[in-house]
Amino acid sequence: MMTRGETTTIDIIVAEGFVLTELAAVVDTLRICNRISALPPFSWTYRSAKGGMVRSSAEAMVETEQIPQRPDAHYLFVLGNSDQDCPALSLTHTIAAYTHRQSLVVLLAEAASRYINDSGADMAGHTTHWENSELIKERHGYFGTNHAIAAQSGEIMTCAGMGATVDVMLALIGRHVSQATKIAVANILLHDKIRDFSTVQPFSGAKGTGTGDRELDQCIEIMQANIEDPIPIGELVAVLGMSNRSLERKFRTQLDTTPNRFYRELRLTKANNLLLNTTMSVRDVGLACGFSNGFSGLYKSFYGITPFALRKLRRGEKNN
Repeated sequence: MMTRGETTTIDIIVAEGFVLTELAAVVDTLRICNRISALPPFSWTYRSAKGGMVRSSAEAMVETEQIPQRPDAHYLFVLGNSDQDCPALSLTHTIAAYTHRQSLVVLLAEAASRYINDSGADMAGHTTHWENSELIKERHGYFGTNHAIAAQSGEIMTCAGMGATVDVMLALIGRHVSQATKIAVANILLHDKIRDFSTVQPFSGAKGTGTGDRELDQCIEIMQANIEDPIPIGELVAVLGMSNRSLERKFRTQLDTTPNRFYRELRLTKANNLLLNTTMSVRDVGLACGFSNGFSGLYKSFYGITPFALRKLRRGEKNN
């Protein structure tokens, strides 16, 4: 059992193409906490499979040390890299080595998805970034993660990553420093609200966007929750208790678009995610996004390229 005043050690595993936003969220939270504490409570080490320089997706690089065979850190963080099939994220034995020594393992975004896939873990007890959900759904036949920003099951914590990483870090440092120190760190980060782990991820389809307009937010939330079976705008306005003209005005004023165009773009955006990150057929992608027919033609009229051509192009870029 750690006591206050003891240095808490953290290993951070990064794979090639790691997300710099997430690394900054982890390290800057620790760095600021050390800066405002009389005795710096945290130390950390960057790790990778072979050690040496590792490049982020933003092309910034960090110097790493090799993952130890007998780890002794209190925490292990594993950062995703936008590819949950990346071999460097297959870390079942490494994770087991850390949990065997009672380390808390925190898996961010794609690293969380890879753990769920590799371990066959109870999906309802874990989470990942909402963008990864469709690939898990395709592979497992259902998607049981809870869209929370983070979830802990024993010594494994899974996290949505990206901006939610700051909330996770603030919660974790709060286990080792005073609440006053934690709040001071949040203030320096200009993080005005520390979200509970159970908070639903914004933009996940389970929660609205927060435009500041209650009726508009409610409308977008309904749209996000009904991608596969779109609701006619006439029915939407009836649910909202407002007129077509009033809803049109809100979309024009706040978002410079129309309700129909916004809804269509929302569905096409999800279609892009499925086309580029799953092996679903183009027809199934169209159906999953509420286009029962004419999907390829509509897609080309909007983006200037067919779904087949886009998928072929982007996969060719990835392999180069």
